[in-house]
Amino acid sequence: MSKEWLSIAPELRDTIQAHQEEAPVKVSTICRALGLAVKAATLPPGISGEIRPDPDAPGHFIIRVNRHDSDRRQRFTVAHELGHFLYHRDQIGSGIKDDALYRSSLSDRREAEANRLAADILMPQNLVDAALVSAREIGVADVVEYLADLFDVSEAAMKIRLGMI
Repeated sequence: MSKEWLSIAPELRDTIQAHQEEAPVKVSTICRALGLAVKAATLPPGISGEIRPDPDAPGHFIIRVNRHDSDRRQRFTVAHELGHFLYHRDQIGSGIKDDALYRSSLSDRREAEANRLAADILMPQNLVDAALVSAREIGVADVVEYLADLFDVSEAAMKIRLGMI
């Protein structure tokens, strides 16, 4: 687990963990449990997602993801924006837009923090470890591809999670 995951409030971790019992983790369900709306939208070219105050629900936030991105990309984007909500809520202001490389007006450090939280949310270590054992037991030839499919994430994200990149 990342230092970011360990530093978020225990009640927030508990809420997230209640929805991490099996892969793939339903990130939109986690968002709803935390009071966040998630919407697919046509965003400007190169923008993968954003989080901003919800104009229809004062005091709440909305995550918008680019409907033209792949489903796996959208899942990671939602988890990334959720990471901003969990770790950078006081810095969201009127909104944070993340480009296709998950860069925003925030520093690269903050983007890396949101990415680590996204990985913790989508690929909880206990589920990854159990899936690795299972993959070895059944003789999976391409473990990265198998795990990426199981967790509904990109192979690159899974390689990072496994410490291969």
